[in-house]
Amino acid sequence: MKVVVPLAEGFEEIEFVTIVDILRRAEVEVVTASLGERNRDRAAGEGGTADEDEVGTVQGSHGIRIVPDAVIDEIDPEDFDAVVLPGGYPGFVTLGNDERVLDLVCRMDGLGKYVAAICGAPSVLVKAGVVGGRRATIHPAGRKDLTDDQYVDDRVVVSGKLVTSKAAGTAMEFALRLVGEFVGEERMRKLAAEILAECEV
Repeated sequence: MKVVVPLAEGFEEIEFVTIVDILRRAEVEVVTASLGERNRDRAAGEGGTADEDEVGTVQGSHGIRIVPDAVIDEIDPEDFDAVVLPGGYPGFVTLGNDERVLDLVCRMDGLGKYVAAICGAPSVLVKAGVVGGRRATIHPAGRKDLTDDQYVDDRVVVSGKLVTSKAAGTAMEFALRLVGEFVGEERMRKLAAEILAECEV
């Protein structure tokens, strides 16, 4: 499995790090992708040379900075098996306003691949038009974004290859469920036991 996690300024750090960490522990290849550009004109440091391939840092909603692996323009949906969107404000709003993210989600869904989101980010899936007749959940503040037929008041909801969750407090369950979907139930339960996760998965 190969998963892309788009990253916008103002992402929720707990959600992002939990998703990436748990998936990598399960030996899932994860590529984090900034919405920005590479720093091609970055000045060389003292005694060093300019790094033309450096990806700029992205700051979370609580001031933690992350250096992504790539930039969104380098991501080909055909190379990935899943896209996972972290929440956080204003991160999920920025993701939903980026046509490249919406296109990535639409194309991956159209290819029959997994699309997943947590917290406010399921609203991005709605905006991309991929929820349709499937069931989903979202942070309580975004409840209006899902119809009564779509909404399920569970911590994690799996509907075919659509996986959604509510908030930072459900991030561990969400990430472990993704392991279950991507790698299998046995690996998910083994990993949960290894980290002493006390949550329903």
